[in-house]
Amino acid sequence: MPMSYLYGKKFVGPITPTIVAIREELYSVSYSEIDWNKARDTCAKEDLRYPRSLLQNVIWTCLNKFVEPVLNCWPINKLRDTALKNLMKHIHYEDESTKYIGVCPINKALDMICCWSEDPNSDALKLHLPRIYDYLWLAEDGMKAQVYDGCQSWELAFIVQAYCSTDLVNEFGPTLRKAHEFIKSSQVLENHPNSETYYRHRSKGSWTLSTADNGWSVSDCTAEALKALLLLSKISPNLVGDPVKGERLHDAVDCLLSFMV
Repeated sequence: MPMSYLYGKKFVGPITPTIVAIREELYSVSYSEIDWNKARDTCAKEDLRYPRSLLQNVIWTCLNKFVEPVLNCWPINKLRDTALKNLMKHIHYEDESTKYIGVCPINKALDMICCWSEDPNSDALKLHLPRIYDYLWLAEDGMKAQVYDGCQSWELAFIVQAYCSTDLVNEFGPTLRKAHEFIKSSQVLENHPNSETYYRHRSKGSWTLSTADNGWSVSDCTAEALKALLLLSKISPNLVGDPVKGERLHDAVDCLLSFMV
């Protein structure tokens, strides 16, 4: 969505010294000398797993040479303007439903650019900035960006199951208590409003790969977290804390069944 929005809007940011330096680093020839019409069809042989057919080449060339110019002319450009406004609604919805974490760091970065291009002083852009750090971590050789905002719920569910299958429960009771609280707090408790309008699956009762803030329900994460909670419910609350309410377990089951429809 964000790539479609930026392309359709033909957005170009200010050319700063940093942008110039990045262009010099990325391209083997001068940026001003690149033939973009030719580059459009260029692909490294290592990446060309399925060569385009003649029909594809004809269709894509026609779209670029004939349809694209028409879409930029009045009154047809009004159709594109309507589509761009609708795209931006979907982008804002994705941002809001993931608490501005985004689906992945690529989407997040592009969504931020879309928000910036729409309004550099918008609240949406300001809400994006603090959540950049959900993806960053400092390693021995410098700053890294992970491909997701974490897999806390996923990994913790398996760790809990492993503990519960051994005799280590009594020895690591405080650890299991903290894990229990985290899993309970990571469950998504409500559906996102207007989810069907924005083609989103139900989220109530589910678990994400990471935390509840992420908002994207994952079937296997939900199943493993549910299993972990059921195992913990068989252990004394004095050791691992109070079990989750039955209503929330029912919500998790309903969510899993909804994936099978």
